[in-house]
Amino acid sequence: MRNKLLLIFGHTSLLIGMLVVMSSRVEAQEMPPKPVSVSFIRNLNFGAFSTGSSGGSVIVYPSGSRTSTNDVILINFGYLYYPAIFELEGNPGTVIHLLAGSPAILNGNQGGTMTMTIGDADPFSPFILPLSTNGILQVNIGGILTVGYPVANPPGYYNGAFNIMFIQE
Repeated sequence: MRNKLLLIFGHTSLLIGMLVVMSSRVEAQEMPPKPVSVSFIRNLNFGAFSTGSSGGSVIVYPSGSRTSTNDVILINFGYLYYPAIFELEGNPGTVIHLLAGSPAILNGNQGGTMTMTIGDADPFSPFILPLSTNGILQVNIGGILTVGYPVANPPGYYNGAFNIMFIQE
């Protein structure tokens, strides 16, 4: 009789073991990824400069430095230059691609227009939201300003807006 009880107990524990295995393999659908939030921190600014007879370009790099081409002369009259800065927050490990929109037209307060295109970014696209900062990352974005000759681009303040997309994978 003792063997029969042991056998019945053996079958019962096997059935419970199968239920545990079955229930441990049942999974619910994974929560959707947290959408990446983007906060604007600082504008892109090219600072002060002057042009000769043919124009050229002013380039602001993500590092914060700038250079010029052709006969554009960079001037340091206290007008700051710096890259645009955005702060992204999402799940650590999320892959983000940066997609720049078409060139922006900047309008001058004394007339004239200049064209600005998005330059390099730091970090370079695509990038991954880091685990070390809990998914928060600052992205610096530079730009290239195309400056015409002085009659087409009279001195003054030029401003406009550019489009940029951060695409979450």
